[in-house]
Amino acid sequence: MIVTPLRPERICEVLQLMELGEPYISARNLSDYWLYATLFSSTCPIAISSDGTVAGAVIAFRSQDDPADIYVQDVMTHPDHRRRGITRALLQNVRFQAEKWGCRRLYLTSEPDNQAAHAGWTALGFTNVPGDHEINGVSVITDFKGPGRSRAVYQLTLS
Repeated sequence: MIVTPLRPERICEVLQLMELGEPYISARNLSDYWLYATLFSSTCPIAISSDGTVAGAVIAFRSQDDPADIYVQDVMTHPDHRRRGITRALLQNVRFQAEKWGCRRLYLTSEPDNQAAHAGWTALGFTNVPGDHEINGVSVITDFKGPGRSRAVYQLTLS
């Protein structure tokens, strides 16, 4: 597996990969992926499998309001390539860039009912940020992403 920044020639493959993440990941449009590939590629790594296909991708951004934060928007590993350390390698790549910039944390949100995501984030060292209520043992912040869009928030503190 090779981890490399997202480039414009791979955006169609990343779009197709992200479509596999429904209902928890909503694929963006080609224009959005072009922006990620041209403006945010240092925090948008992809994993290329031995057969040359995109096996995983992370879409993440450095906050303009708080440059010490990196927000991880989407993480997807192709179902045929799961349990091979791809997500860990991709997030390690983002973490390396964040530490290079002097950032203090990576954070992300998840649907409160996504138990697989909760298990994955905690296994990768993220902590569930305390919220104002719990759903199935997961702390949730009401309306975190706007009215009616409550989310579980996770963070990984960097040294």
